[in-house]
Amino acid sequence: MSVPHRVVVLALPGVYPFELGIPNRVLGAAGGRYELSTCGVDGPSVPTNADFSVTVGHGPEALAGADTVVIPPFDTARLSRELSPQLASALDRIRPGTRVVSICTGAFVLAAAGWLDGRPATTHWALTEVFRSWFPKVDLDPDVLFVDDGDLLTSAGAASGVDVCLHLVRTDHGSELANHVARVCVVPPWRDGGQAQYIERPVPEQGREGTAATRDWALERLHDPLTLADLAEHAHMSLRTFIRRFNEEVGTSPGRWLIQQRVLRARHLLESTDLPVDGIAGQVGFATATSLRQHLRAAIGVSPLTYRRTFRGEAVDVS
Repeated sequence: MSVPHRVVVLALPGVYPFELGIPNRVLGAAGGRYELSTCGVDGPSVPTNADFSVTVGHGPEALAGADTVVIPPFDTARLSRELSPQLASALDRIRPGTRVVSICTGAFVLAAAGWLDGRPATTHWALTEVFRSWFPKVDLDPDVLFVDDGDLLTSAGAASGVDVCLHLVRTDHGSELANHVARVCVVPPWRDGGQAQYIERPVPEQGREGTAATRDWALERLHDPLTLADLAEHAHMSLRTFIRRFNEEVGTSPGRWLIQQRVLRARHLLESTDLPVDGIAGQVGFATATSLRQHLRAAIGVSPLTYRRTFRGEAVDVS
């Protein structure tokens, strides 16, 4: 196995304990592919937003050796449009080209450093107004779970930190390992970054049918040319009602969801089989290999063959 990718988690005063633990829990389940450490900016004891402090093993000097830096969220009472001298000095240690990931209020740190100027980003939807007023140069999208802009990734609140960390695993090592990590962590293996942060009715009202059973049914039939009418008929709803309820529960349209699932299945087959591209296209419900190429390129920016070469080049041990 190659040298582990070094990930340093920066714990700031007022850090949320749940989100602080996400990188270690998710990336730590990737079979030793990531070497994780946690650092602070001002001594080993870091107060959290709960009634306890945590002790971190490293100071800000650890940032200089990081391949990826993750900044978990901290108490909103500590938000500022300017960096403290200690934090600014710590961030100066990060090498150019290092991948930096924020969760929730961590985006305020990146914005205050000027790193997000002119770039797309997100943060918790409830902080949209103050973020935009403080950092008008940032192209903020408060309606998505996370934004991947290459060397800078920003995510929304709480559980979206799991999504963005799974995205890192999928980007670095492919969907097979990411799916294994998701199973270990008992979380959904895929929530697209463009999915809405706030879903109006994630759980159907009592006595009202939802769309979960139809989503399960569709996942077993991705190879079929499913239409929205097919889905609505299975759910015993009118087309208009089905589309509305699907959006309420999933946060995206049924058509977009179907494409996401087909692309995800295609990625798995590209990694784990020797099927030709047109054969994979048929198995996942795309009419032609050209259609698969277009959707895969739109989703991750590469062709099927390039994707296969990238992730078939290393054995994936999911033990």
